[in-house]
Amino acid sequence: MGATADAPAGQAVATKLGFKSGQVVQEFGYDDDVDLDLREAIEEVTGAGLLDEETDEVVDTVVLWWREGDGDLIDALVDALTSLVEGGNVWLLTPKPGRAGYVEASDIEDAAPTAGLHAMSSVSAGPEWSGTRLASRNRR
Repeated sequence: MGATADAPAGQAVATKLGFKSGQVVQEFGYDDDVDLDLREAIEEVTGAGLLDEETDEVVDTVVLWWREGDGDLIDALVDALTSLVEGGNVWLLTPKPGRAGYVEASDIEDAAPTAGLHAMSSVSAGPEWSGTRLASRNRR
C-alpha cells in the first residue's frame, strides 16, 4: 500500500497503541479482514515488518487479531506469550460491536487471567477493530 490520506491517522493510532521505533512485533491471526492501514502504520512506526506466528525471535509486542469462532482464546493468548519479552504487551484486536466476528468483553475478561494476563486498556484501533492491551502478570 502506498502513502494515502489515511496514513497519518494510522500512524496516530499505532503511536496511541504504544508502538515505537525499533520494536520487534509479532502478529497472530492475520487474515484478509485485518486493518491493512494499521498494519502498515505499525511497520512504519517500528521501522520493521511484522513477524509471523512461526518466528523464534524474542518480541517486544504481540498483535493478535481475534474473531468469535477463531477457536480457543486462552490457547491463542498462551501461544502469543511464547516469544514475548518479560514485560511486553499483547494487543488483542477484535471486531467492534455489530461487526462480524465480534467478541464479547466478558470473553476477554475470562480468558486473559487464565492465560496469565490482565487487561490494561481498551481503545478504538481503527474503523472496524477495537484493541485491548493485555499485560503479563509475573510470568517467572
